[in-house]
Formats: sequence, C-alpha cells, structure tokens
Amino acid sequence: MNTPVASPWKIKDVIALYELPLMDLLLQAQTVHRENHEANAVQLSSLLSIKTGACPEDCAYCPQSSRYDTGVEKEALLPVDDVLAAARKAKDNGAQRFCMGAAWRSPTARQVDAVAELVSAVKAMGLETCVTLGMLKPGQAEQLRGAGLDYYNHNLDTSPEFYGSIITTRCYQDRLDTLQRVRDAGIHVCCGGIVGMGESRRDRAGLVVQLANMSPYPESVPINNLVKVPGTPLAGEEDIDPFEFVRTIAVARITMPRAIVRLSAGREQMNDALQALCFMAGASSIFYGDQLLTTANPQVERDRRLFERLGLHPVGTDAFTEAAPLPASDESLALA
Repeated sequence: MNTPVASPWKIKDVIALYELPLMDLLLQAQTVHRENHEANAVQLSSLLSIKTGACPEDCAYCPQSSRYDTGVEKEALLPVDDVLAAARKAKDNGAQRFCMGAAWRSPTARQVDAVAELVSAVKAMGLETCVTLGMLKPGQAEQLRGAGLDYYNHNLDTSPEFYGSIITTRCYQDRLDTLQRVRDAGIHVCCGGIVGMGESRRDRAGLVVQLANMSPYPESVPINNLVKVPGTPLAGEEDIDPFEFVRTIAVARITMPRAIVRLSAGREQMNDALQALCFMAGASSIFYGDQLLTTANPQVERDRRLFERLGLHPVGTDAFTEAAPLPASDESLALA
C-alpha cells in the first residue's frame, strides 16, 4: 500500500501547489475535480459514536482521551437497536454512508464481533458502511470485510515529522500497519488528517505526500480543521488562516484526483462563504447531521439551505429528500 507510485509526489512539488495564487490553485483543483467527479454533487455521510470516551491514547486534539478533563463521559457500546435507529434516520434524511466510531486504542476480538454485527445490519439497510475502531490486529480487517464493511477510517493526522508533537502513545508506523491490513483485506481506505494543530505548511505538505503516494491512494480523504476543545492540550492553539485550509483541500484534490475529499470536522466554525470555497477547491463530501463524535456539526436544515443557495445536490440525486432532522450523532475531531 505504501509502495511509491511511478511518479511519486515530492514535498517541494506539493509546496509549489500551496504557493500558487489562490485563484489559480482553485481553478486547477476545480478542473481536476470535474474531470473525475460529477459537478455540483456532494456525497453525504452520517457519523455516530457507538462507544464514547475513556480512550487511553494521548492525541492532543481529542476530547475522548482519558488523560484530559474535557467533560466527555465514558459510555459503553451502544445497543444494536439504538445504532440501527440512527442509521435508519440518517438514510431517511439522504445520507449515503453511515460511519460508526468507537474510542478504542485497539479493539478486542469480542468488540470486533459486536461491530461486525452492526456492520451487517446497517449494510442490510442499503447504506455504505464505515467504521473507525483504532489499530487493527491481524485477521480483524478480514472479519469486518466478511461482515460487509465498505470503508475503514484510520487517519495519519499529520506529517511523520510533526506526529510526535501530537501523539506519543502510538507511532506513525502503527497507523501505516493498520492501513495496510485494511487494504490487504479488500476494504476501501478512508484516511486523512487534521490541520490547524500548530504544524507548518511543510508539515501539511508532508501529510499530503504521505497520502498521495500510497499505492493506491485512499478512496476517501477527510480533511479536518482542528476543533479546539477545552481541556485538551491544543485548546489554545492559534486558528489556521481560512485560506490555508482551502488551499489544503485544493492540494488534496489535485494530488488525489479520484478520491472523495471530505470537508470534515470544523464545519460548525465555518461560515457559508468559506464552505463554498472548499467545494470550489474540490471537497466532494461532508459529514451530515447535528453532531460528529463529540463536537457540533452544522444542522441538517442549514446544510440544505446552503446546498440550495450554491446549486449543490447529493450524489445521485437532484436535491435533498424531505425528512425530519437527524438525531445527534457523534464525531471527535477527526475519525481517529
């Protein structure tokens, strides 16, 4: 999976993209987007935290870490009926993919059994399925694939060089190993990162290089804007320049033309104009609902109004379906 492609992207080449005049970069990104994706169409995913809090990892951005006092309470794995009810409502509201996140460092065999049951049941509803459960052991990805899993999310978060400033309880290679197990099992890879954690532009370019040079690169690439949660080490971090965030979306689109580039965490803090620029830059998917793992997300009706104003529509449809608002789901900053 991590074998370099024929013409691998280099840091200097990605930085050169970042340094283009913004309008030139946006034009290039939108051109690439339209060559590979339906124009004005956005894929909708809904995310539910099926097991919240008490994660032993020390990811500096994450309110679910047991090491930080963020007010997130430890919760057990949700009952099957609760998960299926949320999936049903998500589908009724137009979501095409249902993602389930659990705050584990690495799931046990029993926990994977439980998640596999959920995957099978959600898949039977006609939804695409995605889970994020932490690091996988040998054989676990194959079990999830057998249950019908379409996507597994495991983000790299940042560049290899900056990674140690954000996380010390697992190393970069641990993440690459899990991604390789996912790929070997025949599951689509969902892998991206977070910007605004104090990293440099070179670090952002380094993350893109890692992703784009995977062979193949991830089918789904979430780009998260840091949500600064009180109690986490990054709570006081300076905001990233909004145009730098847009540039990151555009660079991801250009370097991974066929990937679904997801505008992920941080949308609650973005105004409509900034989101519109992100779609112009090649974002082709959003998390759709009232909440992500543990942070807020734009309300369903606000998204519908924005799509109408911009002339956007969900992939494969002409417009949003008319339905009741989604229940609060749940996402941390990023699918971990």
